[in-house]
Amino acid sequence: MPNRGPAGVGFFTGIWRQLPVLLWLTVLWMLLWGQFTVLAFVTGVIAAIVVTTVFYLPVVELSGRLNPWYALVFVATFLAGLVRGSLTVAWQVLDLRRQPGAAVIGVQLHTDDDLLMAHTAITCSLIPGSLVLDADRDRRILYLHVIGVRNEKDIEAHRRETLTWEARLTRAFGSREQLQRLRRAQKAEVS
Repeated sequence: MPNRGPAGVGFFTGIWRQLPVLLWLTVLWMLLWGQFTVLAFVTGVIAAIVVTTVFYLPVVELSGRLNPWYALVFVATFLAGLVRGSLTVAWQVLDLRRQPGAAVIGVQLHTDDDLLMAHTAITCSLIPGSLVLDADRDRRILYLHVIGVRNEKDIEAHRRETLTWEARLTRAFGSREQLQRLRRAQKAEVS
C-alpha cells in the first residue's frame, strides 16, 4: 500500500506536491546513466516515484515568498564570501610566521524555521574557513568549527557573520512572520 503521508492526502495529490522533487530525481537518474532518452526518462520517473513513496519525507512547506532583490544580494555576497574565504584560507596556509587559530563556536540563530536553519548551515559550510559541526534544532544553535581565530573579537566576528547570512536568507526567502521575528531580534540586540 503506498504511503499517503499526512491524513487526507491522496496518492496523486502527494505526487503533485512532490513534483519538483520527482523531476529533480528524474534528472539525477538520467545523469547517473548518462542517457537523455525517453526510456531513461520513463525509468527515472518510475524510480523517483518508488523512492519518494518508499522513503517518504514530509513535504517541506515553503514560505511562498521570494524577494528578488535580496535573493540577488544573497547570491552576490555569497560569491564574494567564497572568494574572500578562499583567499583568507590560502593566506593562512602560506603565512609561515604563525599558525591560524581554530575554535568551535555556538551561534544562536533568530529563526526557528528548519529550512532557513539548514540553508544558513549550508552557506556557512560552503565558505572556506568554517564548517558546521552540529545543529541543535530545539535551541536554534549552530556549532561551527572556524579557523583564523586568535581572540574573542575574532570569535564574535564569526558569530556576526553567521547571523548576517541568516538575515540575508530570511530577507530573500523567509515568510513575513520570520522577517518580523528577525527585525525584533535585531532591535533587541541593538538595545
